Amino acid sequence: MQLSIKRLNPKAQIPTRATSGSAGMDLHALLDQPLLVPAGGRVIIPTGIAIEIPKDDLVGLIYARSGLAVKHGLTLSNCVGVIDSDYTGEIRVGLVNLSDTEYTIQPGERIAQLVIAPIVIAEPVEVEEINDTSRGAGGFGSTGRI
Repeated sequence: MQLSIKRLNPKAQIPTRATSGSAGMDLHALLDQPLLVPAGGRVIIPTGIAIEIPKDDLVGLIYARSGLAVKHGLTLSNCVGVIDSDYTGEIRVGLVNLSDTEYTIQPGERIAQLVIAPIVIAEPVEVEEINDTSRGAGGFGSTGRI
């Protein structure tokens, strides 16, 4: 499958996979100068690119880069970003600094990863009852694993 990518700014970097086994493509910060993310702070980083997801049963998912998250506490502000197949605007990445130390994002730095994944289009149907399971309504901690 090919993914059409439009560079909205000549300085934008086209996402690439770091290795042949990489699930995601690295997204790069389109910044003119370094950007300080204070401890506990949030920022929205432009990438300067737009994508065209070729089919309605695909979605673009933006995930944190594990190195930034583990080493520096920088992760996505919304856990996982969702790019719907009909969105063709600029991809921007919301980041939050969960650490107690500020972090400076450099122009062109890899800030997140983009994964294209299939989805199942479900049609909601209201019913009076749903089938019971052995777990039932047992929620948080009900399996004894928390």
